[in-house]
Amino acid sequence: MSPADKSAAERAARDRLAADEAAATGPARTAVTLGQIFRRFWRHPSPWMILFVLAAALAWRIAEGGWALADLRAPALLVAAFPVLEWVVHVFVLHWRPRTFAGLTVDTELARDHRRHHADPRDVPLVFIPWRSLSLVIAAYTTVALLAFPRLGEALTFILSVAAVGLLYEWTHYAIHSDYRPRSRPYRAVWRNHRLHHYKNEHYWFTVTTAGTADRLLRTYPDPATVPTSATARNLHAST
Repeated sequence: MSPADKSAAERAARDRLAADEAAATGPARTAVTLGQIFRRFWRHPSPWMILFVLAAALAWRIAEGGWALADLRAPALLVAAFPVLEWVVHVFVLHWRPRTFAGLTVDTELARDHRRHHADPRDVPLVFIPWRSLSLVIAAYTTVALLAFPRLGEALTFILSVAAVGLLYEWTHYAIHSDYRPRSRPYRAVWRNHRLHHYKNEHYWFTVTTAGTADRLLRTYPDPATVPTSATARNLHAST
């Protein structure tokens, strides 16, 4: 493909995406500032829950003392692995297809709410992790961390690192679905990546806080011009 043809294909893909989004979201968005959406972000329970865990873990870690270089191992691994972890959770937990075993349907609140989120990406409460599920996640990873690490200091550092990453995830996901328009190139890439997932094809572009990381590694980062617009992006698991 010549550079001119490639450029034309990219423009066509962007035009199709804009048309898809306009059809899905209805009237034009209202321009808002970053400060406005930041204040609105704190009207929802999950950011406060995560912030509480982060603050409590940090205060406990400071009181515990005994800082060591080893404390950085788990947080460093978490940051490095997070794009892949995010991809795995999105694909296998959030996009879980309800299954019936021995007459019992296996489904989760996270998967149910995520299907509703795809049905209406503009429904703000559905952007956030459900507080009941988040409570279980916090209890589970805190317990595992306290039992798994050889030193309490390492466990606490890991707990506050997970909370920090979780808060970043909630903020990024909310910002993408808000009326705020991207102004920096890095954020525009993340914004476009996730909106392709919602408005172009739900089988690709699974990362939220990054763009082209785990999706490239796991081969879910195609050229949008080569991907058909999905008829089920707003109705996960429906037959076409």
